Amino acid sequence: MAGGDLEKQDLLDIARTPMPFGKYAGRLLIDLPEEYLLWFAKKGFPRGRLGQLMAITLEIKIEGLEGLIKPLKAQ
Repeated sequence: MAGGDLEKQDLLDIARTPMPFGKYAGRLLIDLPEEYLLWFAKKGFPRGRLGQLMAITLEIKIEGLEGLIKPLKAQ
């Protein structure tokens, strides 16, 4: 991860942003399957903020840190 820094806003966005398109449209980024994110990593993440968040989400999943995100989901 860039400098190893996870920004609080990034974590909140990952916990609360739904995937806007595709097979998992409507599913929160943190709930996307790791295989799906790995596929994007090979093909190229979308441009902009969404791609940035998806890349961070993949790192979080690889590192087994989902427990940090789940409590941040909107109630």
